[in-house]
Amino acid sequence: MKRTVFFISDGTAITAETLGHSLITQFPDVSFRQVRLPFVDNEQACREAVNAINLATVRDGAPAIVINTMLDETLCAIIGTSSGVLLDLFATFLRPMEQALGIAHKPRVGQAHGLTNVDKYEGRMDATNYALTHDDGVSVDFKEADLILVGVSRSGKTPTCLYMALHFGVKAANYPLTPEDLDEMRLPHFLRKHKYKLVGLDIEPERLSQIRETRRPGSRYASLRQCRQEVDAARSLLRMEGVPMFVTTHSSIEEISSRVLLQLGLQREMF
Repeated sequence: MKRTVFFISDGTAITAETLGHSLITQFPDVSFRQVRLPFVDNEQACREAVNAINLATVRDGAPAIVINTMLDETLCAIIGTSSGVLLDLFATFLRPMEQALGIAHKPRVGQAHGLTNVDKYEGRMDATNYALTHDDGVSVDFKEADLILVGVSRSGKTPTCLYMALHFGVKAANYPLTPEDLDEMRLPHFLRKHKYKLVGLDIEPERLSQIRETRRPGSRYASLRQCRQEVDAARSLLRMEGVPMFVTTHSSIEEISSRVLLQLGLQREMF
């Protein structure tokens, strides 16, 4: 089965796409063609969206799915004239929220992903710069770090650090366990004094070999034997040092980040 799903918003459409993607993943037997339509904030843009929805419906032979987070009721009504199945996420939740709070909502486009709090925005940018300047052991001055990810090369440390910085404003550093570290079976001194900030990322050797192969094809670095040796040694070292570990083999950076923050008790608001 093939269906087209539209994520429509008068803002960035990030909210519609994020929530919508969570919904469609619950239907693995359906092949979804995903279309994001941001900034649908006037009648002309709405009519163009309606045409796209109708064309997709004809092509698929079934109504397109329309996941909508538009706030303007007039524009929503135009989208509602399409042949698609409209899932209005805000309309679903705003009424119960109003009842719970005892006040009416004040529609403001772009609130969720706009630059509404300069201090928080600058905090995220500072955290992102910190992650970049403390990536892969470039700097080992970790006194300002909120947390430090350790693990073998290509185990997912860098993207996880950047995600936590961008979405939570967390100053996350990372350090790759080198062959020398693994031979000595001891954490470097600059990590030991920040041990309470450490979280290890583990990965299955077979997956690690695949990842490294795309970076350095045919190299010893990417060989399964080398990956097995490094992963086994890293696991032994981190267990011996009492560093908590999370397996990244089949986990997304969102899941890894959530588990790491929970492990260290870092409660941060998502931006």
